[in-house]
Amino acid sequence: MSGGDAAGRLVRPFTLTGGRTRPSRADFTLITTVTATDPPPPRAPRPQPEQARILRLCGEPLAVAEVAAHLDLPVSVVVIMLCDLLEADLITAHPPHPVSRTSPDLDLLQKVRDGLGRL
Repeated sequence: MSGGDAAGRLVRPFTLTGGRTRPSRADFTLITTVTATDPPPPRAPRPQPEQARILRLCGEPLAVAEVAAHLDLPVSVVVIMLCDLLEADLITAHPPHPVSRTSPDLDLLQKVRDGLGRL
């Protein structure tokens, strides 16, 4: 390639994924937390440069959306690279905690409404 885009990137995103357009797993959402495995497994493959950047970023837990923002790459590309890292046991992925779907306390809501009415 003769030059990069406006951000100076010399490698097109599809080359980072080996031409793949879909992740091999469905483990990742925008708010899935990713952490690099420390220490890495002894027989882990050597990561590609962009994967190594992900591993450095994820020394502390980081959301998938944040990883994509730091790398200035589309989330879809980052998710494919994260799948590769997860399959190599170089990262761990933690899904978001589910939000409780219990019904609201009607007595509490009534008290709040009454209190607001007195204001």
